[in-house]
Amino acid sequence: MNTSSSRRANVGSGQAAVSRAGARAGARAAGLGALTLALLLAGCTPPAPQPSAGSQPASPSATATAATTSATQTATPSASPAPSLSGDADETAPPQPGDKVISSTITHDWAVPGPNAPFRTDHQNPVPVAPPPAPPLPALHAIGAGQHPSDAPPYDQLSFRFTGGFPSYDVETVDELVADGSGQPIDMPGTGSILEVTFHGAQAHTADGTASTVTSAPAPAIGYKALTSYAPAGDFEGVLSYGIGVGRPMETVPETRVRVFEVEKIEQGQHLYVVAVQLDATNWK
Repeated sequence: MNTSSSRRANVGSGQAAVSRAGARAGARAAGLGALTLALLLAGCTPPAPQPSAGSQPASPSATATAATTSATQTATPSASPAPSLSGDADETAPPQPGDKVISSTITHDWAVPGPNAPFRTDHQNPVPVAPPPAPPLPALHAIGAGQHPSDAPPYDQLSFRFTGGFPSYDVETVDELVADGSGQPIDMPGTGSILEVTFHGAQAHTADGTASTVTSAPAPAIGYKALTSYAPAGDFEGVLSYGIGVGRPMETVPETRVRVFEVEKIEQGQHLYVVAVQLDATNWK
């Protein structure tokens, strides 16, 4: 496994330039992962959301265009039909009139993301994505979690809802979660392994840096079989990162498969860009 370290990204001249220096040996390659929205919307039980600090979300912008590659394979993103919003476990409040799905795209099907084959999805966004006082980059609006025990395979899901556009992101398995800036390890007890999701060209704070843009999120200790917990690891200079705690599967299937997808939607009156990370919950002790 590789060790995480500081990442830095600079926004300038109409685009976000992201740099990430670290002690982790082995280059992060590119890749895509995912799910169809129909799976997201099937019978789920979310944890109770917990409001975060006040928000000032960015205005909607045009949908970003994704260019996707993978370290071990190239996945062609595929649009899926937009079913009803009813039953979506990751909703942060009951649906409202006017809520709708605009598009949904698989970015990577079931696979194990790294450390030698991380997932990567690249998006190009204008900078700023919205005029002040909105954040200049895609801003994290909410985090949702839900279980899908009746799907094939069953899975647990953590979704990140952004305003302004889809950020670029990497998903990979790490041996420990390290805080950006300080380099200190972040404790994630009760996990069999840790996924790190790093968003590039994104932020979770207002443009003046005085408040969080996250309006709701589940408790850090989620407690599902596959999805045990999550923790923030950094929000600095256009790099936003989270660790996802993964439970311990059976010894005969020691690795957990992951799927990632994107959904553009109108939810609670907000134009949102959702990146959902799913964990295969088939094999558990």
